[in-house]
Amino acid sequence: MNKKAREKLSCGIVIVRKTAEGPLLLMLRAFNHWDFPKGMLKEGETPRQAALREVAEESTITEIEFAWGDASLDTGPYGRSKTARYFIGVTSQEAVTLPVNPEIGRPEHHEWRWLSLNEARSLVTPRVELVLDWAEKQMNNLPE
Repeated sequence: MNKKAREKLSCGIVIVRKTAEGPLLLMLRAFNHWDFPKGMLKEGETPRQAALREVAEESTITEIEFAWGDASLDTGPYGRSKTARYFIGVTSQEAVTLPVNPEIGRPEHHEWRWLSLNEARSLVTPRVELVLDWAEKQMNNLPE
């Protein structure tokens, strides 16, 4: 990946938590926008390493299993010509915290929710809806 592309790549994870009622997805809200935890790739990181770091920084979730391996989806461009690369992972962690980002002195997000696919669809932009469509296909192709 060239340096210019690396500087514009945001990496995140569709976090899935299995429940008796079905899978729930972790969504974060910043202002009026709902999305999955994600953030910019730093020098020396792989996209998956950046995604894991961002999820931990934004939600405190650290136990993630990549049941779908390295499967990913890129969306974009959006906001200042960035591309977002999403992976999909499973966690058993239910508790979420929105920690203070020391660079800005407040949490990066205003709210978090565990949502069903349908609940998530009602909140997201068309760009993130593409990620939901992809994640749903991935979830349907995983053996129990």
